[in-house]
Amino acid sequence: MKGRLQLLNTAAASAVLVLLPALGLWLWPRPQAQGLARLLPQVQLLQSFGPSASRPLPALWRQRLGADAQFLWSRQQGTWWQFWGAHGDAGAYLVLPALSFSGIASKRLPVPALMVDNLAVVAADPLSRQWLAERLQAVTRPQRGLDQRCLLQLQQPQAVYWTGAGLGELAGPVAPLLQRLQQGCLRLQLRGLSLDLAGEAAAGAGVLGATAPAQLTRNPRPLPPGTLLELQGPSLEVLLQGLLTRQLVREPLASRYGINEAQIALLRRLPFLLRLRELPQGPFQAGLELELAPAARDRTAWGRLLAGLRQPLQQQGLQEPAPRLQSSAPQLSSGVLPSASWSDARGAVVGGWRWLAPATPGAEPRLLLFLGPGPLGQLAAPARAQASDGLHLRARPVDLDRLGLWPQAFPQLVRRADQLELVAGGGARSPISQLLGRLELSRPR
Repeated sequence: MKGRLQLLNTAAASAVLVLLPALGLWLWPRPQAQGLARLLPQVQLLQSFGPSASRPLPALWRQRLGADAQFLWSRQQGTWWQFWGAHGDAGAYLVLPALSFSGIASKRLPVPALMVDNLAVVAADPLSRQWLAERLQAVTRPQRGLDQRCLLQLQQPQAVYWTGAGLGELAGPVAPLLQRLQQGCLRLQLRGLSLDLAGEAAAGAGVLGATAPAQLTRNPRPLPPGTLLELQGPSLEVLLQGLLTRQLVREPLASRYGINEAQIALLRRLPFLLRLRELPQGPFQAGLELELAPAARDRTAWGRLLAGLRQPLQQQGLQEPAPRLQSSAPQLSSGVLPSASWSDARGAVVGGWRWLAPATPGAEPRLLLFLGPGPLGQLAAPARAQASDGLHLRARPVDLDRLGLWPQAFPQLVRRADQLELVAGGGARSPISQLLGRLELSRPR
């Protein structure tokens, strides 16, 4: 009996020794994590870096740390960060572990560091430092869900975090098409000439819930020659929800083109393939194609929608010889589906639509809407997206950048990449998308 009591006492003591530190870490998180948690609500874009004293001194370190930059760089330890705040004119902030400044007087820096728990934040100028200090005085709620998981990612090297404002700065005019990815984080891992991407994103801050799975093949499929971008998804809803909620978009659709709410609902639920092709000749740099797969029951509604576009397009000065019944169009029991080709005053084709024959027996015809001269010949059926319930993007950033079609705010590493592949798993009803991707870097020349 005595031995059993001793055993129980020993077990209890061991449990206390194990549980007390764990409880302490839960109640009082590490100062570094707490410092990042306080900074995160003030961030538009944030990137973490690992120690790499063997590499050249970054320009940001030289600008923020002055004469001490090289000394601090040579003895760096642990993760460091740079971020851009909600105050767009403040420039990038440099964030280092506060221990990095041991033995160095803060007044020697061009702008004294602002201590945030166990982190030191160095601003571009005194006004930016004061702005951040005032914002940090506000009480913020603890991070949960996606924000908490991103916070854990950012304590490791090679991770990025963005908010809706930060995505707007990066993506520019195409940001509304990325409504489901307004806030999120990615971790980066370099493998030879490939940069693997993995993370999560959501339509806004504070989103809770689990992520939906995404899949990515080990060997990315190269885009066909001349194709700059392909974006495939289960419904136009996931692409257009950021646009169709805006009155500036919905009002012209109704007043200028006569597209009503029922027709917008028709658009929302269609699977799609968006393709951008380079045009070496002619007045356009690229042609845009949107391939849809309307169900047989919706074909009459689509006929009315397309017929309703004719008068508005004519009023804008576009010309159509006549609605054509091309012999190459799909044959149905009711006849041949019509196509249309619209030209400007110079006679150059600027857009139109046509129906594509079914890829396999029993399949439905596909509808192709295009801006530009349109594709030549019959298009092959699109390959099925790897993420059947999410978005699948493939792009050639280097060629898009060459044509001025890639957002200039993206880092040069992305803009010069040979190919980007990104899968956003999760359907239209899933609050969080899991992101998987790969960036094929250009070979040194």
